[in-house]
Amino acid sequence: MVATAQDAVPDDIGALRAALTAALARAEDEAARAALVESELAVARAKASDAAALIALTIRKLQRALHGQSSERSARLHDQMELTFEELESTATQDEIAAELAAARTTEVAPYVRKNRRASHFQSICRANA
Repeated sequence: MVATAQDAVPDDIGALRAALTAALARAEDEAARAALVESELAVARAKASDAAALIALTIRKLQRALHGQSSERSARLHDQMELTFEELESTATQDEIAAELAAARTTEVAPYVRKNRRASHFQSICRANA
C-alpha cells in the first residue's frame, strides 16, 4: 500500500505542535546557514576585489618600469588637459558674469509715441466752434 502525505500527518494536537516546532527550528537553522553563506560570499568578494586592485597596481608599476618617461609624459599631458579645461571653464564663467552685468545695465525704455497733430488741431477747431 502507498503512503500519502496525509497519512504521515499525526492526528493529535500535541504531535502536530511538536512537528510544527521541529519545522520552525529547521527553518531557523536554514536561515542562519544562509546568512553565514552570504557573509562568507561577501568576504570572498572583498578579497577578490582586493586581489584585483593589487593586480591592477602591479600592472601599472610594470608598465611604468617598462615604458618609463612615455608613461610619465602621458600623465603630464593629462594634467595639462585638465588645467586647460579648468581655464576654459573659468573663462566661460567670467563671460557669463559679464553678460549678466551687461544685461543688468540695460534699462528698458518706453517706446516713443508720436502725437497726432491733426487730431489735436481738429479738436481745437471743434472747441472753438462749439
